[in-house]
Amino acid sequence: MSETTNKPAASGEVVLRCEGLHRYLGEGEGRVHVLRGVSFEAQRGNVYAIVGPSGCGKSTLLYQLGLLDQPDGGQIWLDGELMSNSSDDARTAARNRHLGFVFQFHFLMLEFSALDNVIMPMRKQGKLSQAEMEARAKSLLESVGLGEKTHRLGTQLSGGEQQRVAIARALANEPSVILADEPTGNLDQKNSNLVFDLLTRLAKENGQAIVLVTHNPEIAKRCDVVRPMRDGEFV
Repeated sequence: MSETTNKPAASGEVVLRCEGLHRYLGEGEGRVHVLRGVSFEAQRGNVYAIVGPSGCGKSTLLYQLGLLDQPDGGQIWLDGELMSNSSDDARTAARNRHLGFVFQFHFLMLEFSALDNVIMPMRKQGKLSQAEMEARAKSLLESVGLGEKTHRLGTQLSGGEQQRVAIARALANEPSVILADEPTGNLDQKNSNLVFDLLTRLAKENGQAIVLVTHNPEIAKRCDVVRPMRDGEFV
């Protein structure tokens, strides 16, 4: 396996690691070996791009790292805890505690306000009072340039604004790792750059690792480390 480093990686602890991941999809003659012994690690403060052609296993790997799917072989550690063979409840708790997600399709609750969308993961975690959740959500929305639109419904926001709300939501529980699947895929170049800059700046300020899947070469070359995939393996 090899990797391309665009600039010296910031020193930081390894917060996410996998070794020898295998994943098969389908049954019988249609069974496909999607991940073929993939190993990977991410350090706090660094931004990692996973790139490659469609169908090479990028998104499958991201779902494995996000504990959204079980591997058929191999191991995953999150913040030092072995997660690959853990129960569904333990995986759900770890996702809420350690991971933030940003997808190409923002998956906002459009009938709720920007503020309510950012509060939702905090409410699910149940650690803060209502006042504390509102204060944190407002601060995050201000940090992504939406301080004056906290009470706008999702339907009243542009595509770029909706994705910025999704970034604020991903940061709500102060996760160790942000996983992003084509986070700028539906945006024009201006909003793509804005969303990427916000995501990376906020994560670096907070010492979080970002692992993103992208087809955008301009975005990839601005990441700290680029890992090309082909046919279920890093190349």
